[in-house]
Amino acid sequence: MQYVISFLEGIITFISPCLLPMLPIYISYFAGGGERNIGRTLKGAFGFVVGFTAVFVAMGALAGTLGSFLREYQTAVNIVSGLIVVFFGLNFLGVFKLNLFRGGGKAVGSRGMGFWAALLFGVIFSLGWTPCVGAFLGSALMLASQQGHVVEGMLMLLAYSLGLGIPFILSAVLIDYLKSAFDWIKKHYGVINTVSGILLVLIGVLMATGTLGRVLTLLG
Repeated sequence: MQYVISFLEGIITFISPCLLPMLPIYISYFAGGGERNIGRTLKGAFGFVVGFTAVFVAMGALAGTLGSFLREYQTAVNIVSGLIVVFFGLNFLGVFKLNLFRGGGKAVGSRGMGFWAALLFGVIFSLGWTPCVGAFLGSALMLASQQGHVVEGMLMLLAYSLGLGIPFILSAVLIDYLKSAFDWIKKHYGVINTVSGILLVLIGVLMATGTLGRVLTLLG
């Protein structure tokens, strides 16, 4: 069930206000200008997703490793990681007026990317846009650290990356048909942020109190 949570966090990251508006620009890079070729666009989008997935999975491995070293301090780890996730949630709810997770609007000046160039772009994205995806990425990393195992940490971030990457690849193919859906999401960013914030706060409280594992067991 924890993998489902990470997957959903990836999807919410995809529709976040700092990422979704940039999607047509990213896809235009993969298309290479002119008449859009679905094959070329899909290859670029896939390379991009592979790039950021590799970095996020490596982060998950690191989080799982640190968690394994801190297992004897599990209560303290639960409290600290839970409070961090609650902070992320309160930021989404507007309690804190911080621009830490807003990201930037700078675009990468590249046209007609091949697979390997797009993969490198994905790596740069995962590092340079961490402030943008930071809230839910941070939550996924906190969950990974609580698992206390490298493999589970990697799988946790793989689930997060799939939640972010699958909609991205689908959008690369179907973006011409999804304009109305994107417009609807943009009009309801307030509701989306509120629901996202509440979800993060709830997960953070469960993590801090050490009850997340029991809740996941019941749901599973």
